[in-house]
Amino acid sequence: MSKLFSPYTIKDVTFKNRIVMSPMCMYSCMDEDGKVTDWHRVHYTSRAVGQVGLIIVEATAVTPQGRISFHDLGIWSDEHIEGLAELVRLSHQHGAKIGIQLAHAGRKATVDGPIIAPSAIPFNENMKTPAAMTAEQIEETIAAFREGARRAKAAGFDVVEIHAAHGYLINQFLSPLSNHRHDTYGGDRDRRYRFLQEVIEAVKEEWDGPLFVRISASDYHPEGLTVDDYVYYAQKMKAQGVDLIDCSSGGVVPAKINVYPGYQVPFAEKIRAEANIATGAVGLITSGWQAEEILQNERADLVFLARELLRDPYWPRRAAQELNMQIEGPRQYERAW
Repeated sequence: MSKLFSPYTIKDVTFKNRIVMSPMCMYSCMDEDGKVTDWHRVHYTSRAVGQVGLIIVEATAVTPQGRISFHDLGIWSDEHIEGLAELVRLSHQHGAKIGIQLAHAGRKATVDGPIIAPSAIPFNENMKTPAAMTAEQIEETIAAFREGARRAKAAGFDVVEIHAAHGYLINQFLSPLSNHRHDTYGGDRDRRYRFLQEVIEAVKEEWDGPLFVRISASDYHPEGLTVDDYVYYAQKMKAQGVDLIDCSSGGVVPAKINVYPGYQVPFAEKIRAEANIATGAVGLITSGWQAEEILQNERADLVFLARELLRDPYWPRRAAQELNMQIEGPRQYERAW
């Protein structure tokens, strides 16, 4: 039996297979209002038709100021619930579970006006210098994540993922490269963890379903965080009730990354083994055999695909053929599948 096509249950939610669509920004909100458009309806539903087990909607901003761009999806208002609920309904029609990634861009926001971050350090010389967050702004942002979780629950999502990776706000608090604070949110790694800790606590006030956190398991910098730091953080997250760590890497500072097939899988493997928590592997995973190897060797519990699912919305069918598995496709496609 292929492990890739075996079900996986977290709490009371069962995914029909271990294939996850990674959150990928679509920059497709045309009116700068953060609302779901026809593009999102077609884009996400096609992957549900293609038999992906879990779809995670792109980074969705908990505040207008926290958008990466003006064209990001938002969840900062109750007006967003209706469109997001439609994505849930359409995905469920085709047997997929669906999650949403709650996000704040911090210093990587490109919207007009002031932007905020743990410290007043720009990402690079071409980007704006953020304002260092006040205690009040920290409190407001944590509350925005809580409200985002409430709206995600109202929309009917199966999973919530907190975006703590790729150099966005939470990642900025975690890394000593971007967090130079001298208060209780900066300094040693426990104090740098405090913002994420309070975000998790706030989200769990509203959300009792499967909870994922996406991390950047390496800063790729000699003075930055390594996977060993994230083993430590993963242990703390597990104690807080996080169910799965989605293991990506990089993005907090400009860095040269040696990219090759499966280059991030060792992060998921190490965190899974040493923190004793479920992990998701991501990063240039392109074939069914590659995904199967990761799961059979217990290097991760779920396999996250990104660009490969942009190239082929029906990748699960191709993977099943590679693994000599038969999967049930859409009734309307039976003559072709």
